[in-house]
Amino acid sequence: MKLYKKKIMEHQIEKNKQYIVDIIDNGCNGEGIAKINNFTIFIPNSLKGEKVKIVIVKVLSSYAFGKVLEIIVPSKNRIKSDCETYKRCGGCSLRHIKYEETLRMKQNAVQSLVNKTLKNQIEVKPVIRMENPYHYRNKAQYPIGIDRNGQAVIGTFANRTHEIIPICNCMIQNEKTEEIAKFIFDYIVKNKISIYDEKNQKGLIRHIVTKIGIRTNEIMCVLVINGRKIPKEEDLVTEIISNFPEVKAIVKNINEKNTNVILGKENINLYGNGYIKDKLGEYIFKISPLSFYQVNPVQAERLYEEGVKAARITKEDIVFDLYSGIGTISLFMSKYAKKVYGIEIVEEAVEMAKENAQLNNIDNVEFLAGDVEEILGDLIYSRKVIPDIVMIDPPRKGIDNITVQALFDIRPKRVVYISCNPATLMRDLSRLEEWYEVKSIKPVDMFPFTSHVEVVSVLGRKDEKKPKNQ
Repeated sequence: MKLYKKKIMEHQIEKNKQYIVDIIDNGCNGEGIAKINNFTIFIPNSLKGEKVKIVIVKVLSSYAFGKVLEIIVPSKNRIKSDCETYKRCGGCSLRHIKYEETLRMKQNAVQSLVNKTLKNQIEVKPVIRMENPYHYRNKAQYPIGIDRNGQAVIGTFANRTHEIIPICNCMIQNEKTEEIAKFIFDYIVKNKISIYDEKNQKGLIRHIVTKIGIRTNEIMCVLVINGRKIPKEEDLVTEIISNFPEVKAIVKNINEKNTNVILGKENINLYGNGYIKDKLGEYIFKISPLSFYQVNPVQAERLYEEGVKAARITKEDIVFDLYSGIGTISLFMSKYAKKVYGIEIVEEAVEMAKENAQLNNIDNVEFLAGDVEEILGDLIYSRKVIPDIVMIDPPRKGIDNITVQALFDIRPKRVVYISCNPATLMRDLSRLEEWYEVKSIKPVDMFPFTSHVEVVSVLGRKDEKKPKNQ
């Protein structure tokens, strides 16, 4: 504690004190970075090259956080935001920046991680941009609650809180599903159906979740409730489908737990078969309430095409797809491979993947349910199935040591690692560098105007012979 106070005193950084600073860089989340007496200050909503007046809101031992009070000299890359609530929402924190500049920022953020982490400090390729980076999300999760004035409200949670910001015209959500969510909310309020209150854990309606097939325009509505029955349930369903014929599935999801997890495990179909369909590339996919499907299918096509191209699959190759979800990239790879094995822990997603394979008349894929490390071990050590190529698309936490060791044991000729978290990607690539050379790193802008970026990385075995045509 004494050292902490001494360091703060040395730099004379005080909470609630105002300063004028130059923004010298932007961090991995888009926040501006300034220095005061060589002490680092992180400042959201500021851009490299700007001079700003700030107030210090939090001071830690080696850095502090500031809030912009006034932009004295703006960056040439600053634009007027098209959203009134983006600063509070946090859903797309880069709305004040020109789109092309956000792409450069993302490329630089990934390059910085490469430089800090990898032995082979490969040059990160330019980010694959989205041609129309608006209204791209095919899935929305709207919390419903009671505001400070006791009024019902639907919207999004304010950044790092559970205060609900009312829906405005969101620039990343699908416009039709936003309209439907508002319609359902108005019905709930008009008919005095009780709304869940987090504080006392009472009330019925918790969330409205919508999904849309971007290519098919089929829409699913999921009503998440703290109970079993919705008053006027049949009438609500009739109202929805009569006003919105695009709605092909209405599902009641039961979540009676005191949890931050939005969806419970039990689904009850109120209308339709409990799923919708969408087309990705040349394939049709069924989408259920609990299954994972890329929220930006337009860019997902480009992501998967990039991954499959990088894998250089031939008809002689056996391919493993780790964390295969509902089988999207497995099916993309199937037309090039001898056999594809997909591994996924969510059983409902595995069942959906099997249905998707049948739906597309694909018979050279096998989907297995369970933890990746366990199923991977069973395949290679018990069943003696050795892959030529491994595709990895894990959750944000990346891959575990058991999976890394399994890859070392079998040493496939190529590994394609797709990641939504560049930090854990670099950690994992640094571990794989013992036996693999990182051949390329290419970001894809899956979430325009947010700080998130997807990355496709290609690894080749160090002893792999180069093809004759290269």
